[in-house]
Amino acid sequence: MDSVLDPDLKALATGVAQRLLASGRQLVTAESCTGGWIAKVCTDLPGSSRWFRGGAVAYSNELKVVLLGVRPETLVAEGAVSEPVVREMALGALERLGGDAAVAVSGIAGPDGGAPGKPVGTVWLAWAVRDTGGPRVHAVEARFGGDRDRVRRLAVHRALAGLLD
Repeated sequence: MDSVLDPDLKALATGVAQRLLASGRQLVTAESCTGGWIAKVCTDLPGSSRWFRGGAVAYSNELKVVLLGVRPETLVAEGAVSEPVVREMALGALERLGGDAAVAVSGIAGPDGGAPGKPVGTVWLAWAVRDTGGPRVHAVEARFGGDRDRVRRLAVHRALAGLLD
């Protein structure tokens, strides 16, 4: 379903927009399996330039390193779909893209690519926020069922909902 017509994603993005506008903060995104869908949902809203700074679609491991500063040794040790990698993606987005809040997503949308312990539908998400004592980061693993489009849509939904938690 196109996010422009998706009332759930639009409602979440509207809530994120209201919260960021009220606090004078700006959001940045670091996306892998969602391929820019979070950024699209945000920019579907008129006036999004007041609270959405932009994002990076770092689908390959190489771009996770180059664009977001993910350490190559983290990728080798943990794999792209892991808590340490999404934490580094979120922190890298804050540092390199200049936002006040960041969301990062890396997952296996399918239909193939799953592995033991990381089946298709495994998605790691992280949220980072600038704070006076330094950035705070929170990460969670999700397991979504369904086809590729459903896994990605649910990841976008969880990413936006997490910004409101």
